[in-house]
Amino acid sequence: MFRFFFSRPVSNQISSTLIRGSIFGGLFLIGFGLLVFVLRDLFAFLAAAIFFLAGFSAIGYGIRMWIVMYKIGKNDKAYRDNVTIRYED
Repeated sequence: MFRFFFSRPVSNQISSTLIRGSIFGGLFLIGFGLLVFVLRDLFAFLAAAIFFLAGFSAIGYGIRMWIVMYKIGKNDKAYRDNVTIRYED
């Protein structure tokens, strides 16, 4: 009865899956490396564009934080309307 479920050893099935994944992964890496080699100008442009956009994003974030800190410093009481401090003697 159990021979039907275990007709193929599990270790052989796992090994064949790992071998197949290793071969396809290696072929994918070789193909991607060849693509980068052939289209290096395109990939260099894409990397430069990513760094360019990241730089503008960082500058924008810094400016927004500076504006928020300026507004908090200018109107210091606006963020403390409902706050009361009590000291027990």
